[in-house]
Amino acid sequence: MTDKAWYLYMIRCKGNKLYTGITTDVQRRFSEHQAGKGAKFLRGKAPLELVYQTKVGSHSDALKYEHQTKKLSKAEKEALILAD
Repeated sequence: MTDKAWYLYMIRCKGNKLYTGITTDVQRRFSEHQAGKGAKFLRGKAPLELVYQTKVGSHSDALKYEHQTKKLSKAEKEALILAD
């Protein structure tokens, strides 16, 4: 059995804040966020805009990359989005 690929994604929400998460299906997860399911951080912060996604490999790799990305400054995250 082949493991599914994991992705890191960022969503821009009300107040120009960025939410970072990981998933195996970015579109499904984004739809869940838009429906108010999942991360409490995003509830009531519409409109939501998917601004970044990148394939990162295994679940372990995705967790590590998510942790590293969450430690970045807002400016560094914006640069990552622009570089995509």
